[in-house]
Amino acid sequence: MSQKDWGLALLVVLAWGVNFVVIRWGLDQLPPLLLGALRFSLVALPAVFFVKRPKLPLRWLISYAMTISFGQFALLFSAMYVGMPAGLASLVLQAQMFFTILFAGLFLNEAWRAHHLLSMLIAACGLGLLASQSGDTAMTVTGLALTLSAAACWGAGNIINRRISQRYSVPLLSLVVWSALIPPLPFLAMSWMLEGPTLIASSILDSGLQAWGSLLYLAAIATLFGYSAWGGLLTRYPAAQVAPLTLLVPVIGLFSAWIILGETLNFIQGAGILLILAGLIIGVFGARLTRAKAST
Repeated sequence: MSQKDWGLALLVVLAWGVNFVVIRWGLDQLPPLLLGALRFSLVALPAVFFVKRPKLPLRWLISYAMTISFGQFALLFSAMYVGMPAGLASLVLQAQMFFTILFAGLFLNEAWRAHHLLSMLIAACGLGLLASQSGDTAMTVTGLALTLSAAACWGAGNIINRRISQRYSVPLLSLVVWSALIPPLPFLAMSWMLEGPTLIASSILDSGLQAWGSLLYLAAIATLFGYSAWGGLLTRYPAAQVAPLTLLVPVIGLFSAWIILGETLNFIQGAGILLILAGLIIGVFGARLTRAKAST
């Protein structure tokens, strides 16, 4: 990978890591479902007038949008709204890798390897440690459960994205922009039912630079820049070279939440985090280590 592309990859990882602090800022002034509706509205408009529509059936566009966009972020934003700290959210959301492996085995008949099972077991122990501390910290059981559900939606979206890539040639940016037209409708419907028209109106009228700056970051930096740059890297380099860099996202998320938001961790939470990171590392590099051992 060239120095320029290394720099680009690290910028994307930085943008995605800080993203969780920005979400926290947005939720300080906007309820979660309204925040989701506004975010994806800004992702789609005006970008759809400049990005070519992907050539794939509508059912695939809807499936992708309702899992990786609506499902993931409705649950993640709600989790952080009810007590999931930004730093921990950035880590727990990476459980999407385990859900992706699980769903790939169930729906794509991909074999589960020994290192997959080991990685999930270790990460599950880490999640158990985090859950055991929910009563003594800012994190809630509901927040943890919603974040894991968001990770499951992301994993399901990954399987749908894999199906799309196998059948159609679709640029990632095109898929992200045009699928963003779909989530605002269910987001607004759910916001109207659960958050209510009064809160929607007052939140929009009372929101200031913090809320709209957060929305601009989420739409332009985390989504449009992040996905387009990452998609470009994946077209130029093997996935095995690029994908492991996402392990830096929770590291940056935890660090930025500590520096900017003052979030702290106790010893047991720290142990849980190390176990989850160990599980992620085994899941990403396990096959490579197994092949290296077999060749010696």
